[in-house]
Amino acid sequence: MEVVMAFVIGFLFMAAVYLILSKSILRIIIGTSLLSHGAHLLILTMGGLDGEAPPVLADGVTNMADPLPQALILTAIVISFGVTAFFLVLAYRAYQELGTDNMDEIRGKLSDD
Repeated sequence: MEVVMAFVIGFLFMAAVYLILSKSILRIIIGTSLLSHGAHLLILTMGGLDGEAPPVLADGVTNMADPLPQALILTAIVISFGVTAFFLVLAYRAYQELGTDNMDEIRGKLSDD
């Protein structure tokens, strides 16, 4: 299972880097979102995917899984959702003001002012 997750994580990182290096603000935002999802899967995979031990200690259970990776991922998902929402509002406002989402044109318009 870890090998499949490694390929999925690698694909997410590859797609994220490709999108982040583009010139469109919307693609950059989607790339950062994919990058955060890849990081979440990486943390989950590093926490272990054996699934034999329960994450909560119950009666008669001698070993338990580490709940820290799941807690970190849950917190990171909430934070990345907030950051993505902020980036989308910022990009929409920039598009309203400047009339484009191309980074080169935005840099040119801001330097002309």
